[in-house]
Amino acid sequence: MKKIIFSVDEQLLEGARSFAKSRHKTLNALLREGLERLTTPSGSAREFDALMKRLSHVQAGRCFSRNEMTER
Repeated sequence: MKKIIFSVDEQLLEGARSFAKSRHKTLNALLREGLERLTTPSGSAREFDALMKRLSHVQAGRCFSRNEMTER
């Protein structure tokens, strides 16, 4: 695991520490989770990708005429 160093305003740091504490987490864990959310596709995007992969064998078939599409 890599370590990073960055600068942050003291009030922001205290607020972040309080927020992490209220969630029963360390500030390190909270920041790691935030970075993971920023770099990981959302659940709906993952679900869509999984669906497209499962349906990759499906062939659309022929094109239908306008009359065929509006038949009842």
